Amino acid sequence: MKANFKLSIFFASLILFFSACSSDDENPGVAAPVISDFEYGAGSEHSTDRVAYKGSDIHLEAAITAEAVVKSIAVDIHSDDVTPAEGEVEWHFEQTYTDATYLVKNPTFHEHIDVPTDIPAGEYHIVLTVTDEMGNSTEAEAHLQVLDVIAVSDFSMDESVVRGEDFHVEFQISAIHGIHELMVDVHAHGLTVGDGEVEWDGEFNYGEKYHEETDVEFHEHIDVPVSAPVGEYHIKFAITDEEGNTFDYEAHIDVVAP
Repeated sequence: MKANFKLSIFFASLILFFSACSSDDENPGVAAPVISDFEYGAGSEHSTDRVAYKGSDIHLEAAITAEAVVKSIAVDIHSDDVTPAEGEVEWHFEQTYTDATYLVKNPTFHEHIDVPTDIPAGEYHIVLTVTDEMGNSTEAEAHLQVLDVIAVSDFSMDESVVRGEDFHVEFQISAIHGIHELMVDVHAHGLTVGDGEVEWDGEFNYGEKYHEETDVEFHEHIDVPVSAPVGEYHIKFAITDEEGNTFDYEAHIDVVAP
């Protein structure tokens, strides 16, 4: 009787053991989410060129494969390589998305993030983090160039000019929305006006010539009146695009006597 009871206990334990093993085999560990096809760029065109413009937005999109239901998707955008200039502020974007459309097993992440107008241009770091309900998480990292909507590069201008002659100036303009107006203002402060001289405050409008151009070389020769007083002059190049954004570039030139 005792032998039969012990034998029954043995077989019962054996059945429980195999049952437990079978249960483990049917519920293997859940793999962490997988992020693929991560693309980003200027939001206005759903671009994938990995650049964005101040005052515009960033298009972000990624395919997510998850064995467990997604719990959250977080985006972090920051930069360790740019320093705010006067009138600019540091930008660090953080947001966690828990929209119902994302709280599924295989969502597609798609968002547009506004880029402030008063942040430094330069390289920014993007971190996309997906966390599922089991606590598994995966990160995808990328780099983005934030650019000015209007930019001037390769600036070249004469350092001095003889009054009565002209000076040469050229530079490259990038304006993604197209140039609407381009003004050049030349003036001086505190110069002594001698006999036969007339104070020179020149204003030149090149808007019609460069209208709607998005990538163009500004190349002009500006006449200096023969009666202009000698001394240092301040020159401001003011560019306005078709959406009302403005950009000023400033330089100096010496007007000298023949």
